[in-house]
Amino acid sequence: MADNIQTQGELEELLNSPERFNDYVTSRSKEVLGEAVKEQMETALRDGAVRRPPMSEEAIADGATMQGKEFGGGWQGKDEAKIDLHREAKGMNGQYKSFGEFLTAMAPGTISRSGFDARLKVLGEGQGDQGGFLVPEQFTTQLLALALEDSVVRSRAFRLPMTSLTLALPSIIDTTHATNVFGGVRAYWTPESGSYTSSEPSFGRVQLTAKKLTGYTSAANELLADAAISLEALLLRLFPAALAFFEDDAFINGVGGGQPVGILNADALVTVAKETGQAATSLVTENIDKMYSRMLPSSRGRAVWVAHPDTLPQIVSMSRSVGTGGSAVMMNNMAGAAPASIYGRPLILSEKCQTLGTAGDIFFVDFGYYVIGDRQSLSMAASPHVRFQNDETVWRFTQRVDGRPWLESALTPRNGSNTLSPFVNLATRS
Repeated sequence: MADNIQTQGELEELLNSPERFNDYVTSRSKEVLGEAVKEQMETALRDGAVRRPPMSEEAIADGATMQGKEFGGGWQGKDEAKIDLHREAKGMNGQYKSFGEFLTAMAPGTISRSGFDARLKVLGEGQGDQGGFLVPEQFTTQLLALALEDSVVRSRAFRLPMTSLTLALPSIIDTTHATNVFGGVRAYWTPESGSYTSSEPSFGRVQLTAKKLTGYTSAANELLADAAISLEALLLRLFPAALAFFEDDAFINGVGGGQPVGILNADALVTVAKETGQAATSLVTENIDKMYSRMLPSSRGRAVWVAHPDTLPQIVSMSRSVGTGGSAVMMNNMAGAAPASIYGRPLILSEKCQTLGTAGDIFFVDFGYYVIGDRQSLSMAASPHVRFQNDETVWRFTQRVDGRPWLESALTPRNGSNTLSPFVNLATRS
């Protein structure tokens, strides 16, 4: 064995052979090992962190002296610090196959070119869920993250760029087709040589005002240096996904003011009443039939169903009574996939809908009547100066956007009193 360990391979070979390690420590301990590291190594060997034949209670009680002999007389007696180390190592009895495995797990990164550092490294990155788990204990470089669902609204909505804080869009005030269309346009049957009758549409405007959606985080610079993966690259993946998630939630549930107006709070929303005697937190075939019938006829080829995952058991178990019998309407067995459409229109399950039994748990929507204005696409800025005194780097994420439904109210049809809309909802069942 050479006097100095030159390579990682030589070190691992030494650590995984207790006999060779003992010989090496006996000759090199004073030159290579600081007393703190030496004491922890001796304790680990003495009390079974490395798997070896068990010691008797008498031997354990006199462990300092016995292991002192094994280390060439390195122990001088039992002081309080050594007793604490003794207890700590004894609690790991039989946990590791070799001393090399013990040292790798307990003190990664403590090896220097000249030998061992004087102290075992203690991670300083705080709690694991705050980033400490990103620091490799051995060679772990994977990170598991929960994938967020794809956006429901943005890809289906009418999108416009905003070149200023506000954007005013002309719109047609079309609330009834009982006597005219487009808020006043009417056609007349006119006899030969008869005079023309004028009519004109009613105009309004939809105003979008950019709202700011933000994200902010900070991280210790030690974590940036020690993380097994690029923390900044990770943040650039996580925060855009998070902002898209909360943007989509506002497009569905937003109340206006400092955020977009969602379809749940649209002035044009049609809410279908529950059936007489319908059980709480239930969904029946008649609900779906009536929701479909209230969709604006021109939108039925574009509309989609959006429902909370809690509604799926109700959807797949719906049935229709036929005389004295009846049958399931969605599926007859479980051999195939769960239904992906209702009345031929896509069914999208989204956790952003309200839970089962609450208004907003299922929608039938033509998102072409929802307008999104993009004032500023998502941007990121990082600074090591904001929390310079704390040795931290901060990131901020900013997006400016607004969204709201086009229509100001549901539409009264030419004949009949049941209003129609591109936004259809089901009332609470309680």
